[in-house]
Formats: sequence, C-alpha cells, structure tokens
Amino acid sequence: MNIANEFIGFMNNLLWTYVIVGGLLGLGVYFSVKTKFVQLRMIKEMFRILTDKAMVTTEGKKGVSSFQSFCIGAATRIGTGNLAGVAIAIAIGGPGAIFWMWVVALFGGATSFIESTLAQVYKIKDKEGFRGGPAYYMQKALNARWLGIIFAFFIALAFGLIFNAVQSNTISLAFESAFGTNRTVIGLALVGLTALVIFGGVKRIAKVSEVIVPIMAGFYIILGLYVMATNISQVPAVFALIFKSAFGLEQAVGGGIGAAIMNGVKRGLFSNEAGMGSAPNAAATAVVSHPAKQGLIQTLGVFVDTLLVCSATGFIILMGDAYGKSDLTGIELLQASLESHVGGWAGIFIAISIFLFAYSSIIGSYYYGETNIEFIKKSKTNIFIYRIAVLGMVMFGALASLQIVWDLADLSMAFMATINLVALALLGKLAFKVLRHYLEQRKRGKDPVFYADSIPELGELEAWEKAPVKEEQRVS
Repeated sequence: MNIANEFIGFMNNLLWTYVIVGGLLGLGVYFSVKTKFVQLRMIKEMFRILTDKAMVTTEGKKGVSSFQSFCIGAATRIGTGNLAGVAIAIAIGGPGAIFWMWVVALFGGATSFIESTLAQVYKIKDKEGFRGGPAYYMQKALNARWLGIIFAFFIALAFGLIFNAVQSNTISLAFESAFGTNRTVIGLALVGLTALVIFGGVKRIAKVSEVIVPIMAGFYIILGLYVMATNISQVPAVFALIFKSAFGLEQAVGGGIGAAIMNGVKRGLFSNEAGMGSAPNAAATAVVSHPAKQGLIQTLGVFVDTLLVCSATGFIILMGDAYGKSDLTGIELLQASLESHVGGWAGIFIAISIFLFAYSSIIGSYYYGETNIEFIKKSKTNIFIYRIAVLGMVMFGALASLQIVWDLADLSMAFMATINLVALALLGKLAFKVLRHYLEQRKRGKDPVFYADSIPELGELEAWEKAPVKEEQRVS
C-alpha cells in the first residue's frame, strides 16, 4: 500500500506541477484573448439563454432544456469540491489558494465555452435525445477514435467511480461528525438512493438536478453572504490575507506561493471542471438552436461554482475561529468554522447541505460515466456492470480514509484534463468560427440558428439538420 501511495503521489506531482497548471492557465489565457474574453463580455447573454424553453426534437420529443443541462453540469460541479475541497486547499495551501481558484475560474470560463460548444457541434442522437462530449469530438473532429476511447475510459473511471467515492466519503464524514451516524449505515442509504436514480436514465437525472441544484446553491450562497455581512469589518483584512498569501507574502500560513498555486488550481479544477472535459457531456444533452448557447451556459456554471459557492466557503472558514487553531481539515474544518459564526446547528446544516451537494454530484457524475461507456461500446450488459461498480464505489467511499480517496481523484482528473487540453488546443479554432457565426446573427437582432452546413470546416455533423434553403449565415 505504501508503494502504491508513493506512486500515486509521484504521478500527481509530475502531472500537476509540469502539465496541468501550465496547460490549464495557458490555454485559458489563449482562448480568452482569441474570443475577446467571451466569458466576461457575454454575461448578459448567458442569463438570457438560461430562460430558453426546451426545444422539440425532429422525432417530436421534448428535449433537455438549456436550464436542465446547466443543472446537470452544476450538479457535478457544485459538490464536495466547493465545501470540503476548498477547506482542504486552505488548510494545505493557505488562504492564497482561493485567489488561484478565482484565476482558474476567470480564464477557465473561456476554456469551458470552447469545450462545451464543441460538444454541442459534434453530439450524436441516441434513444433519449442527444449525447456527446470530448470523446465524441476527438473521434469526429480529430478523426482519433483511439484517443476518444482513452479519454472515455478515464472519465468513466474518474467520475463514475473515484469521484463518487469522494462524494460519499464527504457525506459519511459530515454525518458522523454532526450526528454520530455509523458510516456503514450512511453508505448503504446512499447506495439505495443512487440506485433509484441511475437506473432511471438521463431525463430522471435532469429532473432531479433541476430541483436540487438551484435550492442548495442558493441557500449556501445566502449563508455565505450572511457571514460576510455579520463580519463586515473583517472583509478587507480577509481579502488582504488572500492576496498576500497568493504571492507568498504571508508566510505565517500555508506553504508559500507554490502550495497556494498548486492547491488552488487542483481544487479549483476539481470544483468547476473547466477544461477537464466533464461538463461538455452535460452540454451535449441540450436541444438548442445554436451550439454556442451551451458554451455560454456552461461558462456561467463555472462562475457560479467558483466565484460564488467556493468563495462563500473560503470566507466562512477565514472569518471563523477554527482556522489556524486546530488540526481540522476537509469538511470538519468547515463545520467547525460555521459553528463559530452561527452556533451549534451549523454542523447539522453543513451535513444536510453536503448531502444535497454531493448526492446531486453522484448522479450527475454517473451520467458522465455512462455516456462514455456507451462511446466505447454500446452494451446493456456493460452499462449494468458499470452501474453496479458505481454503487460499489459509493459504498467504498463512505468507509475509506480521506487521503487515498482524494489522491486517486487528483490522479484520474489529471489524466482526463491532459488528454482534453491537447484536443482543445487542436480544435479551438473551430469553436472560434462557431462563436463568430453566433455573434453575426445576434448583431442582426436574430435568435441564432445553426445548421449542419453553416460552417463547412466542421465536417459532417450527425445531430444537426441542413439548412432548408441556401443559408445566409454561412461563414468562411
């Protein structure tokens, strides 16, 4: 076990130090410049699209709406990474880790636009509507099915199995801390609840997500704002601490600038998933009139996840009494910090919140795994086996130690992100054309519409109809 732990630690250090940080931030800056910071200048447009009603497919079925797709994506984004993950980042990397989470979100918004737009362009039809993601655009746009299979394997492993162990681990620890509940009992309950949803298909996942996600995120953000309002005099000092620690100027806490960057980027990526290749799987399910709409929707998800929810956790901890005065880490640090703000009921509130956050992530993560298992080989038997494996990992996570679960999550996430970032670097120019096509129509006051032959360079597109007449929006 020690040899395995050492190998996992070595690979994590290698990939995160020399590959992920540079690739993630480098591509984020590049995409931001090339799209003229689409993630900032089109925020108003993001909210406009969010209210679009679900369109009807050519088969006469009501598709997954922009809002439902946003919620599936948010269900996996908004989870333990926003609570336990932020607490771990602060405990190890100091308050400066929060600043680097913000940086990842700011530039990652552009990366998220690119990957989710490509997922919409190259999605395929299935029995329930549409599915897609990085594996699909690797096959169709890069003509590299082999690369898509490798990616599909890692996302099925990471999200459906390892990440779900992280989610159940955090739930069981939170309930054990708040109520003294036996972790085996919590694990069995989670297995039962998860089975009810994952055997019901993407439509059930979408319906569960659109109810849970807005409620849980809204309550938690309000709580964070309440903590800030009741400690308003501390706000300037906390901001100063975050910025000083981010650049290694506050050596009394954390491990200097290196630890701040590393943990901020790790936990930021685990939380908002920008560039990882996961959210595009949710983006592909939506039935919209133009691929860029889902690029914008998923970009909004990155901002909600990190700039609002993660920041709320950071300020609750840094303004509380537990930080720096105990050996607590993870969800226990957040529970103790919130208790110092609002009293003993905070531990119970966090336990319930983490259940909602993490449970919605479990069902959303499962869908990401399923759609990629389908990519590798369509088989009812394979899907059934995968579902059983997911339930097994949910149980394993509820009982496992904290460190090994998070280390495995980091490693699988690193492999996923590395493969997807390479594909995005090669395909980004196609997404730029799709954005330009969208903006040209918006300038004419139209609700943008996309056809399979709108941009010839995109190649054959299975899920999009060709223009009924010679189409005026064609671009070179």
